[in-house]
Amino acid sequence: MFAVYADSFASSASDPLTGLVLGERPDPVAPEGWTTVTVKAAALNHHDLWSLRGVGLKEEALPMILGCDAAGYDEDGNQVVVHAVVSDPAWQGDETLDPRRSLLSERYQGTLADKVIVPKGNVVPKPASMSFEEAACLPTAWLTAYRMLYTQGALKAGDTVLVQGAGGGVATALIALARAGGLRVLATSRDEAKRAKALELGAHEVFESGARLPGKVDAVMETVGKATWSHSVRALRPGGKLVVSGTTSGPDLDDAELTRIFFLQLSVIGSTMGNRSELASLVTLLDSTGVRPVIDRVLPMTEARDGFAAMASGDVFGKIVFTR
Repeated sequence: MFAVYADSFASSASDPLTGLVLGERPDPVAPEGWTTVTVKAAALNHHDLWSLRGVGLKEEALPMILGCDAAGYDEDGNQVVVHAVVSDPAWQGDETLDPRRSLLSERYQGTLADKVIVPKGNVVPKPASMSFEEAACLPTAWLTAYRMLYTQGALKAGDTVLVQGAGGGVATALIALARAGGLRVLATSRDEAKRAKALELGAHEVFESGARLPGKVDAVMETVGKATWSHSVRALRPGGKLVVSGTTSGPDLDDAELTRIFFLQLSVIGSTMGNRSELASLVTLLDSTGVRPVIDRVLPMTEARDGFAAMASGDVFGKIVFTR
């Protein structure tokens, strides 16, 4: 079958695509309790770039098919969305809390291929109202955003939320889902065009990165890290929440703002992916509201290198999706 995979790790940080290969790999064979999904669309994530750099992926696992997100047909011909978190078979409860959990493309082969095998519990029905391309955007970026806002953040209609770094897949999902949930949405970006697009997505107000806001917010959704951390902490009202799910600008802080955090009794909450139940709730929310993922571009999987290059350069607003 055709697949997009890592054959080696990047030789330098400036060129993360050196180990990326597009070619043939053996068809997967599903063990007992697993199912084979024929992939119609798969979405790209920053996780895939990190994998090419050897982050979260061991060399002995190579060659590894990349990709966490997919939508397609299961063995019975049902249209499904693939949930990317694979927990230990013995684990009970929220799979994101399983210390032995893994994502597709880490321990198990990923979704950027004609076929992918997953545990039978890792598929969610895809509604007819949603295209395969739209559905493929949900399992990582949109599920991460949903959990940040409504599980870890426990936000409710009328709350004010700041989304840092509008433009990436998680940030665009946060804006759209926050607006759909009745939140007041503020967003930042260094790029004027991305700020304009954030308004189109549903943000009530947009600002340059680091700009003074008109008032304090109930929560900040933080995926950028070092570049925005101080601004995020300073934007919060007393008792506010900072929900963190990424550090695209780096994890090393010049100032963790600990004094402000304890004095204002702020909550710093980590958030990672989401569980199958949350994915099902997210799919239902989008089906009922008509909200849809923002797709930057759709490419045939045979042109996946162009999509990886675009993500590496930062020239993206929304999701990059590959089709078969």
